[in-house]
Amino acid sequence: MAPGTLTELAGETKLNSKFVRDEDERPKVAYNEFSNEIPVISLAGIDDVGGKRGEICRQIVEACENWGIFQVVDHGVDTSLVADMTRLARDFFALPPEEKLKFDMSGGKKGGFIVSSHLQGEAVQDWREIVTYFSYPVRNRDYSRWPTKPEGWVKVTEEYSERLMGLACKLLEVLSEAMGLEKEALTNACVDMDQKIVVNYYPKCPQPDLTLGLKRHTDPGTITLLLQDQVGGLQATRDDGKTWITVQPVEGAFVVNLGDHGHYLSNGRFKNADHQAVVNSNSSRLSIATFQNPAPEATVYPLKVSEGEKPILEEPITFAEMYKRKMSRDLELARLKKLAKEEHDHKEATKPLDEIIA
Repeated sequence: MAPGTLTELAGETKLNSKFVRDEDERPKVAYNEFSNEIPVISLAGIDDVGGKRGEICRQIVEACENWGIFQVVDHGVDTSLVADMTRLARDFFALPPEEKLKFDMSGGKKGGFIVSSHLQGEAVQDWREIVTYFSYPVRNRDYSRWPTKPEGWVKVTEEYSERLMGLACKLLEVLSEAMGLEKEALTNACVDMDQKIVVNYYPKCPQPDLTLGLKRHTDPGTITLLLQDQVGGLQATRDDGKTWITVQPVEGAFVVNLGDHGHYLSNGRFKNADHQAVVNSNSSRLSIATFQNPAPEATVYPLKVSEGEKPILEEPITFAEMYKRKMSRDLELARLKKLAKEEHDHKEATKPLDEIIA
């Protein structure tokens, strides 16, 4: 097998140990056990001030307060563009391993192809391949990290990035108004908005009940727009992981997740979506996540604190510092959990025989 791909691992009968998760992290709900709890909201008429806009805004706000996640249809992104982006993404992951590895991003490169995650120090790997690129600010684009295959990738992904930026800003306007602020408030709080696109490919998995396609997390940024196919696998929780639901795929819809930055700007009013992705042994799955993040120097602090409330943060920090703290905390928790498991396993292995058979 070419190093760094899942090409042959997907065909094995037993899951490689580096993907096996602890029992408490394994899936509790099947990839295709769909729930309709996540609202699907039509954006048709969202620019009709005094007309449908009010009701659309109410639905979006309610979804953000309850889940931090919802789906949008009639969003104005051309269906042919969505189809082209999806086709090119599938074609990329169908390339031979050596072609994908030409864009290998291991070692800290900014953008390209990798298995599992670009984060260093992960104790257990996610069952996925990704290709990622940074599309905004435009002046910071590094086209040397964008795939040149399949043909047409750059042109289509540029247009897709532009349309998704527009949709994200429109949704942030709604949330700004709901907070009693000028409609540009949330976008302005991002300073010079970053956009990162991550294309996820989840191959068929030999033992999907032992692993995750993407571990449980909240997105660090402001808002995320996810395009997913009809297979299913995106899951969400709003009770700290006690119960999970699998989000019903809707043809042509974008799943909208609110991130940590959006959560903090709203002083906790809007939830940051707690989610994960599961895999299956029947078919591969594709999703395209567009992360709208603030600039590294942007301030993270509530934009408005209502009378009688306390700020959710003790003091303003930069997004770069917020992100650094989040990643460090996640890695430290994973490290401590791994140490505890190793200590438990060692104790079990050294138990006297009479205790084992008692």
